[in-house]
Amino acid sequence: MTSRIPADQRVTLKPATFTRFSAWLREQTGVHLAANKQSLLEHRLHKRLVARGVDDFDTYLRLLQDPHEQHERELAIDLLTTHETYFFRENKHFDWLRQMLDSRQFELPLRIWSAACSTGEEVWSLAMLCAEQLGEHADWSILGSDISQPSLQAATRGHYRLSRAEGIPQPYLKRFCLKGIGPQEGTLLIDPVLRPKVAFQQVNLANSLPALGPFQVIFLRNVLIYFDLPGKQQIIDRILGRLAPGGFLVVSHSESLHGIHNGLRPIQPGVYYKKER
Repeated sequence: MTSRIPADQRVTLKPATFTRFSAWLREQTGVHLAANKQSLLEHRLHKRLVARGVDDFDTYLRLLQDPHEQHERELAIDLLTTHETYFFRENKHFDWLRQMLDSRQFELPLRIWSAACSTGEEVWSLAMLCAEQLGEHADWSILGSDISQPSLQAATRGHYRLSRAEGIPQPYLKRFCLKGIGPQEGTLLIDPVLRPKVAFQQVNLANSLPALGPFQVIFLRNVLIYFDLPGKQQIIDRILGRLAPGGFLVVSHSESLHGIHNGLRPIQPGVYYKKER
């Protein structure tokens, strides 16, 4: 029988239990949780122990392994995976795409996938850019995917704190964002004109992918840094199966495909070209 722990009481995670948690997270998501992340795991999951009334991490891990606890598993995964993002992050990649669109390097229909899109800022940034360069009614679309259902719900709403708008160029901010008033003051809403062009879907990149694509451009930024080399290779193999020949894969400036066999040709930092057959 367990007792409810006070919200302000810290629970220690034993090293052996952390190892089992790490293995569980890798099985669920493919994410490699290094040994120095033990305190992070303790901090982020503590409130779930309190909420579920369990007094130790071993009990909570058994709870996560219960087939009937799908919702709790989603909450735990959401807490243990990183969702940091913002509008027009690493702007040089958007400059590259803008130049490609401006010079009509892509044939329509244009399909773009923002994999691991978190709360959607990257997706809506891409949508603003495509609408500006191609027109709101041209044949283009963007898919945003993530493993986290709460993140996808936030992305679908397209409703953000106004403080998050710092990276949005002023012309885009005026054209594609609605400023909240009254009870919504201090927020912005993505203009509904972009919504028919955007879809969101839950996708776990560590598993076999659903029927998607093919895409001419795939953004996979700030994802590979959370995987070891075998995990990176598996994800790249899956992603490339959804990238059209002659398409482009975009990863973060801080990420490298060194040691990953993929047949891609680097174009500029973070941008790779998939050779045509």
